Amino acid sequence: MGVKEACVLSRETVIAANRFGLGARPGDLEKLGEPRRWLKMQLDGPSRTPAEFRDLPTSAEAIVDVQSVRRMQREAKQNGDDIVEKFGRVVRRNYVEQALARYRVAASTEHPFHERLVHFWANHFAVSADKQPLPAIAGLYENEAVRPHIAGKFEDMLIAVEQHPAMIMYLDNQRSIGPNSRAGKRANRFRSDQEFGLNENLAREILELHTLGVDGGYTQDDVTTFAKVITGWSIGGANERGRFAQGEPGTFEYRDIIHEPGRHTVLGKTYADNGLKQGEAVLRDLARHPSTARHLAMKLARHFVADEPPASLVDRLAAVYLDSDGDMPKVYEALIDSDEAWLDVRSKYKSPHDYVVSTYRALDHVPENGRQVVGGLDILGQVPYRPGSPAGWPDTAEQWGGADALYKRIEFANTVSRLTAGRVNPVDLGDAVLGDSFGANTRRSIARAESQKQGMTLLLASPDFQRR
Repeated sequence: MGVKEACVLSRETVIAANRFGLGARPGDLEKLGEPRRWLKMQLDGPSRTPAEFRDLPTSAEAIVDVQSVRRMQREAKQNGDDIVEKFGRVVRRNYVEQALARYRVAASTEHPFHERLVHFWANHFAVSADKQPLPAIAGLYENEAVRPHIAGKFEDMLIAVEQHPAMIMYLDNQRSIGPNSRAGKRANRFRSDQEFGLNENLAREILELHTLGVDGGYTQDDVTTFAKVITGWSIGGANERGRFAQGEPGTFEYRDIIHEPGRHTVLGKTYADNGLKQGEAVLRDLARHPSTARHLAMKLARHFVADEPPASLVDRLAAVYLDSDGDMPKVYEALIDSDEAWLDVRSKYKSPHDYVVSTYRALDHVPENGRQVVGGLDILGQVPYRPGSPAGWPDTAEQWGGADALYKRIEFANTVSRLTAGRVNPVDLGDAVLGDSFGANTRRSIARAESQKQGMTLLLASPDFQRR
């Protein structure tokens, strides 16, 4: 192999580990092999569920646990404060355990590209643990609805996500009732329940964020009609008594009693009145829409290549998506095979999530304390599972930069350096995890540092490390 070929391979190795992956660990760059092949081998992911997730409850179990405490809270005649405190403990325990499991897997996985795809799609289909009981199930949603489907057809992941209890509750679809449904007509007659009515939240976010995109060609009429189509998409055991008590508690439940009857037209196509299948048919057509192909292609290219990705790359990914009927591995392979993905070794600025995970991996450290993980990311501005809106976390340098954000990263680097002082030489670590992207100026600054602690801070705070 000539010098030129070796340099290209070295650059691609760094890009594969640090941008497509989650950051190199010491030794990763040497054993990674041919970068593009290494990435493609990960598309099926690990053959078994990571051990960190196996002991977690299902989302249904977590919801039932939370609801039982809520019921105790309502029924308590005395010691009400104790019940409120117990409710908080149950929710926090679930949240912290799920966050810790996520970051332990990210820090140690041998399939970092696969894991990055899980995080990417969970953010695309974002729920935010800002309302109860989402903190207790946000991590479970990621593992149940997103993780199993990232290497399949987009439409299958889309349906799994929209029917997961976390998404239903986050966007209040369990409260959406067709005005001409059996339950809706009763409510209109007696007007005894102000919660009865159509809720457009889930329909709007599916069209605007999950599929077509904000400029995808839908109208307000499409939003309203689609909201009627997915009335009845609810959760089992939503109430302890009455007409909404049926179904396995905490799982997806289709309730025909609140479904808006009739044929409905969305984006110019009319769908037959066949209950649950009506909404699924709309989702499958949305998954095949050219606007969806372009929206997803842009987001993938932005995440893996550059904040302003080349139009030629976006066009090519969208075409592969449509030609393959939304077969995501084929789209990923087209991304990996694109020349544009391998031109710039540091084209993306790390989000706080990426920064923390890559620090764990660089130090070959698997966290043990979930509260420290959550607290650290909170300080840096990216609390696990809490993007604050259905749009998810931002994915460009403009939204993560700024003097205050940089100061917090330096403080984080200082804290890490105090904990690792004397255990690792920062120059050697820079060589091991950054390879050819470890710049000469950064190397000199670290080598001249007054102490290894200061040198480690300089490494972790350097542009070389903070970009991927």
